Amino acid sequence: MKHLYLMRHGETLFNVRHKIQGWCDSPLTENGIEQAKKAGALLQGIPFDHYYSSTAERCCDTLEIVAGDVPYQRLKALKERNFGLFEGESEDLNPSWHDPSFTYDDLFPHYGGEYLHDVSKRMVEALTEIMEKPDHQYVLAVSHAGACYGFCEGLSAPIDLTLNGGFKNCNILHFTYDQHTFSFVEILHI
Repeated sequence: MKHLYLMRHGETLFNVRHKIQGWCDSPLTENGIEQAKKAGALLQGIPFDHYYSSTAERCCDTLEIVAGDVPYQRLKALKERNFGLFEGESEDLNPSWHDPSFTYDDLFPHYGGEYLHDVSKRMVEALTEIMEKPDHQYVLAVSHAGACYGFCEGLSAPIDLTLNGGFKNCNILHFTYDQHTFSFVEILHI
């Protein structure tokens, strides 16, 4: 049985300023750095053999704080959902989570962004390819809230990340991987 720990990056300047942050980037805040340190302490003792990160600076910085000076691979497939022309704009433009009749798919793809099914497909394909490697038993991958949500939506048994307080910065999804199947174990909250 293999283990995947899929982590969201630490808090960023755009998170604090309530800016839409997909493929654009902003640095970790002091709080984000502290969150990553707490996540590192939480994961201490897990015998990770491979590390992966989105190519975004916020994810790479988070991984480097969590794991220290370890080699890791940056993958574009682990990037956040692309929000097109809305990148860097106010989160006030986002569709409401409380109104299921108007979703992100109704807005962002029409302005150069991605559909959720495209994010789901690239995340599931990338993480499956990683976990299929024979020497990958304990993997830590740092990504983004929307990308992790897409991954969870793309599984045969989708997981609702809005439960239990949501999926906050530096939270970690733990999955097992066996016979080409991801099974959700738990959310680790810092």
